[in-house]
Amino acid sequence: MRRIRLVVVLAAAAVLPVISAQEAPAPAAADWPMYNRDPHGTRHSPLTQITPANVGRLQRAWTYRIGRYPGSGGLTGGSEFTPLVIGGVMYAGTAASVVALEAHTGREIWRYDVPMGAPSRRGLGYWPGAGAAPARILFTSGNRLFALNAATGQLVAEFGSAGTVDIGQTYNGAPTVYRNLVLVGTNAAPGAVRGFDVRTGARVWEFRAVPQEPEALGFETWESGSWKGHTGAISWAFSMTIDPQRNTLYAVFDSPTPDYYGGNRPGDNLFANSIVALDAETGAYKWHFQTTHHDLWDYDIPAPPGLLDVEIDGRRTPVLALAHKTGWMYILDRETGKPVFGIEERPVPASDVPGERSSPTQPIPVKPGPLARVSYRPDEIVTAAETTAEHAAFCRALEARSGGFYNEGPFTPYLHRAPGAPPRSTILFPGSVGGANWGGTASDPALGYVFVNTMDEASIGWIELRAGRGGAMQYNRNSIVGSTSRFQWSDGTPDGGGNLVGAGEKAWPCQKPPWGNLVAVNVATGDIAWRVPLGITEQLPPERQRTGRLNMGGPITTASGLVFIGASNDRRFRAFDSRTGKELWATALEMSAHAVPITYQGRDGRQYVAITAAGASALNDPAPEGAEALVVYALP
Repeated sequence: MRRIRLVVVLAAAAVLPVISAQEAPAPAAADWPMYNRDPHGTRHSPLTQITPANVGRLQRAWTYRIGRYPGSGGLTGGSEFTPLVIGGVMYAGTAASVVALEAHTGREIWRYDVPMGAPSRRGLGYWPGAGAAPARILFTSGNRLFALNAATGQLVAEFGSAGTVDIGQTYNGAPTVYRNLVLVGTNAAPGAVRGFDVRTGARVWEFRAVPQEPEALGFETWESGSWKGHTGAISWAFSMTIDPQRNTLYAVFDSPTPDYYGGNRPGDNLFANSIVALDAETGAYKWHFQTTHHDLWDYDIPAPPGLLDVEIDGRRTPVLALAHKTGWMYILDRETGKPVFGIEERPVPASDVPGERSSPTQPIPVKPGPLARVSYRPDEIVTAAETTAEHAAFCRALEARSGGFYNEGPFTPYLHRAPGAPPRSTILFPGSVGGANWGGTASDPALGYVFVNTMDEASIGWIELRAGRGGAMQYNRNSIVGSTSRFQWSDGTPDGGGNLVGAGEKAWPCQKPPWGNLVAVNVATGDIAWRVPLGITEQLPPERQRTGRLNMGGPITTASGLVFIGASNDRRFRAFDSRTGKELWATALEMSAHAVPITYQGRDGRQYVAITAAGASALNDPAPEGAEALVVYALP
């Protein structure tokens, strides 16, 4: 790891809340009380009623329509919501409300309509209450943090101003509750993680991702005063993970801006593209690991790590496993931040963009190997034998119109294109969407496996000087198919853009399948235990359908040996054997399920599995009207 001059802790502590020193109890087996179920982010349920032997008998138990979120767009075109279940009550978000439902029937108990907005389309937080203070449901809407009485759905008057707090910036994730704190990130500048008193709403601490003072830790990595007023390095991950035993929060931050040109921000740019271990009570810095120096690829960290204790060389080792858009998994000792199996600073190609000073090396794990494509060869373009003649012809034409493709392995920079010059294109695997994205990981602590869904979606194009906002000239990415720069077929016309909204399920990547996978990593050894395609392409003949698909959303696990996942853009919800990767069950949905599922036990004693199916059939494709729903399954 590079030498970084560490100066002072960057934390702004206000009045600290009263926090018990005792460990929080483990979640009740029947419940799913946090976005990731537990602070460690395992997404692992101890329930065993649904097993590999009977999972194929799952049937839909009930459905709850949630409506379309205002301005549905983004990567999946709809809700990405993960509900909570506590004591037989499900708490979920709709397009305009937060609702409490009877978890075994879907019957509505209460509804809170969000004034002048919508709840976060990702998730909620839950605080169990203490003393005379009742349990609370916490959620964001824009830059507002709300607290509701969990029993009644009414605003908690003593929280902030009549139940709401202005948190300063928009946050579209699920608040993370730790003891008497509620923790949130930011979807807007300045990039930060903040802690608020869950009782009063008072801000307790803040950690800023871009150092603001010369004495601050990491200040020297923003050269030439580029730290000043910088708008990147936000913390947009949908959740956070915490090690209660060590009182440590693991926060992750995205890339600096602009995403594809760093000539105006020389240096490594801490704490962009970094996982940062913080004292969960005060926000005080403990350690960091930067996954991408001076990012030029939009390789932000989209999800927090999963935490496990595994035996390595006869020693019980506390590790974290971070799956990344770069296509790699970074396995670190979570006490120290040091790599467990080695991470090497390897030389990478230099940028030829004027004024750019790219990092000469990037950190690449020794183990495990890449979870997604990290390079490209000309013979990897799709042929008619894998898909169709029409698709293959479009892809070959796209390569030719792009001026051919340049790739020299991981972290290949985008080539510079001078004004009026012919196209000269980089093809980058993974592209700016990943790799692994915000779906994050799930774990099976007994197996020592971490599961993650990945996709092989390339970005293509070059860097050029052109007019930006306000008419100012700036360097940015462009391509023969426009600024989205995806190497995929959607409209099928020889001269088409290839990335049209409304393309539906024809948004097929242009390299040979598989296009998306579900991967299991044995974190005790650093080896990939198995890898299987995730998703099918129904338009192809049966023998070609197992292509894997582009995917958003993540997995969960159960103690009976199952991995449940939606994610893929083929309108399916699936279960896999956690030991082997064998697909055991798949069911068709009205819409794709770009969300993390949950499993829980209802008051009737049955185990249920639930997922929000409200995403488009293809990334960036608008969702069909009225089909968005929370769907729930159980054994007959």
